[in-house]
Amino acid sequence: MHLGLGAFHRSHQAWYTARASDAEQWGIAAYSGRSVALAEALNAQGGRYTLVVRSADADRSEVIGSIARAHGGSELTRFVADVAAPTTSILSLTITEAAYSPRETDADVPLLRTLADGADPSTLQPSTALGRVVLALDARRRSGSGPLALVSCDNLPDNGGMLRAAVRSLAGGVPGLMDWVKQSVSFVSSSVDRITPRLSSDETAELAVRYSDRAPVVTEPFSDWVIEGDFPAGRPRWETAGARFTDDLEPWEARKLWLLNGAHTLLASLGRLRGHSTVSESIADAECLRAVEAYWEEACGHLPATLELREYRAALLGRFRNPRIRHLLEQIALDSDTKVRVRIVPVAERERRAARPGSACAQVIAAWMAAEHQSLDRESVAGTIAGISSVLGGDDVFVDAVIDALVPFESLTLR
Repeated sequence: MHLGLGAFHRSHQAWYTARASDAEQWGIAAYSGRSVALAEALNAQGGRYTLVVRSADADRSEVIGSIARAHGGSELTRFVADVAAPTTSILSLTITEAAYSPRETDADVPLLRTLADGADPSTLQPSTALGRVVLALDARRRSGSGPLALVSCDNLPDNGGMLRAAVRSLAGGVPGLMDWVKQSVSFVSSSVDRITPRLSSDETAELAVRYSDRAPVVTEPFSDWVIEGDFPAGRPRWETAGARFTDDLEPWEARKLWLLNGAHTLLASLGRLRGHSTVSESIADAECLRAVEAYWEEACGHLPATLELREYRAALLGRFRNPRIRHLLEQIALDSDTKVRVRIVPVAERERRAARPGSACAQVIAAWMAAEHQSLDRESVAGTIAGISSVLGGDDVFVDAVIDALVPFESLTLR
C-alpha cells in the first residue's frame, strides 16, 4: 500500500516496484491525500500510466503497471480494510514534511482516545494522514493479520524514526495498540531522490494526447533510493531495480537533503528574488550558482568523503540545468519554513559548532526571509531565526551574518 498517491510516488517507488525482478508477485493499492480525480483516471486505465523520462535532448517513455488500484483520500473504510488485510506487507508514505509535525498529528489525539471509551472505530474520521494510519493499524491489530512495515519516503532526516515517534504518540491513547505496534510494526527510513516536477494543465493535456494517457508523469533520468530497516512480512526485490540497502542511512540521507534539497530551497528563494521561475533558469544565473556552490562547500565539510561528493555535485548541476524538467520555484517554496529547518539549519549549526561563521547558510536564510517578506529589523530577524533554530536564534554572530546578508535583498521584490 501507498499513502500519498501523486507524481513522485509514480516516478519513484511505483517505478522501482514495477522494475523489480519479482514484480509480478506484488501490486500497490495507492491512496491519495485528497484527490479523487487522479484515482479515477488511473483506475480507468487499470492503474497503468506512462512515465516520461525527460533528458535535456529527448524523451523516452515506459508504461508502469505496479499500481493494482487507486483510491481517493476519502475512502477511509477501504483504506482501513487494506491495512488490516493479511495480504498487505508494506505501507509506504509520501505525505510531505509538514504531516509529521506535532501541530498536525496532535489534531487527532482526542478522536483516537475515544476508542478507550468504547467508540465504534468505523464511525471515526481522522483529519490527518497519520491519524488514518493509526486507526488502520488498530484494525490490523484486532484482525490478527500479523506484522507490517511502514516506510517513510518523505524528505526528513531519520524519517522512519520520526514516523515511529508520531505513530506511537497517537497510538498511546488506544488500548492495547502501543504494545502491538512495538512488537509488530517496523519503521523503515529511506532517502529518495528523483526530480519530478508538477505539470501544468497544458503539459498534461499535450502528453495525454501524445500517449493516450489520462495520468502521465514526467521525471528526470536520475533516480536513487537508499533504504534502512526491516520488512517483517516481506518486500519486493527493489535492489534488482537499483535500490540500495544499508545499515547506516544517515550520511546518504544528509547528502541528499543538504545538497539537492538544500540547493532547491536556496534557489526557490534567491531565484525568485532575482526574477526566475524555474530551477534551470536560476542555476543559469551566475549569482545563484555562486550561492549554491558556497552553500555546498559548507555542507560538504560535514559529510564523509566516501559519498563521492564531487561526482554527486557535478551530477546535480547537470540535473538542475536540464531545461526540459520545468521545476517551478513556487512549488519548491511551499512549506518553506519546515524545509529550511530540515535542510539548512543542520548545516548552519554544525558550522557554528566548528567555530566558523556559516556565511553561506546565513545567505540562504536571508534569501528565504526576503522572499517571504520578513521584516529586516534585528529583533524580528533574531525572532525568525529562533523559530527555525533556538541555537542559531541565540547566536549573535550568526544573527549578524544573516542581517548582513539581507542588505543586498532590500531592493529586490518578488515578481
